Amino acid sequence: MQTLDQDNLQEIVAGNDTVVVQYMASWCGNCRVMKPKFKKLAGENENTVFILADAEKFPESRKMATVDNLPTFATFKNGTFVNQVQTNKFENLKDLVNEVTSN
Repeated sequence: MQTLDQDNLQEIVAGNDTVVVQYMASWCGNCRVMKPKFKKLAGENENTVFILADAEKFPESRKMATVDNLPTFATFKNGTFVNQVQTNKFENLKDLVNEVTSN
């Protein structure tokens, strides 16, 4: 799992087959709750890049999905947006990840 340290999500998505992003913010309690669950899925899906992106610090990265609530999780495959979910439920996140990793 990587934490975005600059507004370059576009490059990461373009350079990897499958990318899952957790859009979060430091003040977001549900984001903190979901982070270890996101990390667990990252450990189970070695061929997928998992990124934590601060939605407030990186506006260009945020534009790659419709982020109007946090946490938002988005998936990208072959450089293209696939799907997203705004959730604090592990099952919903797991379903989203399985959508792009089971193909």
